[in-house]
Amino acid sequence: MKHIKWQIILGVSLVALSAIFYIIHYIIFRDAHHIFLYLIGDIAFVFIEVLLVTMIIHEVLAIREKRLLLEKLNMVIGSFFSEEGKALLKIFASFDPQSERIRQSLVVTDRWTSVQFFDVSKSLKEYRHDIDIARSNVPALKQLLVGKREFLLRLLENQNLLEHDSFTELLMAVFHLTEELESRADLVQLSEMDQKHLANDMRRAYSLLISEWLDYMKHLKENYPYLFSFAMRTNPFDPDATPEIKESVY
Repeated sequence: MKHIKWQIILGVSLVALSAIFYIIHYIIFRDAHHIFLYLIGDIAFVFIEVLLVTMIIHEVLAIREKRLLLEKLNMVIGSFFSEEGKALLKIFASFDPQSERIRQSLVVTDRWTSVQFFDVSKSLKEYRHDIDIARSNVPALKQLLVGKREFLLRLLENQNLLEHDSFTELLMAVFHLTEELESRADLVQLSEMDQKHLANDMRRAYSLLISEWLDYMKHLKENYPYLFSFAMRTNPFDPDATPEIKESVY
């Protein structure tokens, strides 16, 4: 209320000052025609000024601000994949009985185009992302998630992530899976219904994780070739991936 009251007082004061100076102008020059001529002209230009400021300049600034925000968000996303995401992709893939079907299509190279990224992303939406909880090591998954719990909480506290719905959804899915696994003392002797429930939670996180990882790889290729080079050499879907450079990747 105080802020609004201050604005009202300022507005009234400015209008009053304008009126005073118009009166002084009339007293000195006695030319109402001149006053109204420029007054109407100035008022007419106000609408053009509003158009320029609100619809053009404001839009340009908003686009620039959004671009800067996305750059910051991609830095956060990059830290997530470096700290936890890549390891999660490897573990989730070990639970996926059909992982070989998509593994080769996710070996991203420097020859990929935007069209290829789009095509692979589209095909992933039709992939089932099946999870067989008996195929791999559930306690190892729990150890990874619980060990990175504090890191995940710090990411969730980042207010900028509210601008990135899909990544926020991924973090929530991973955090929920962490809670589900952490709440179980014995992950070896699970009931059939409990296995299905955990498999569904893992499937949700797995599908979101692959999608975000592919988008992040596309971002690196288009903007940061040196980071993309390292990301290719540590691709969790490439069984031959190695951080050591054996041949030119540029």
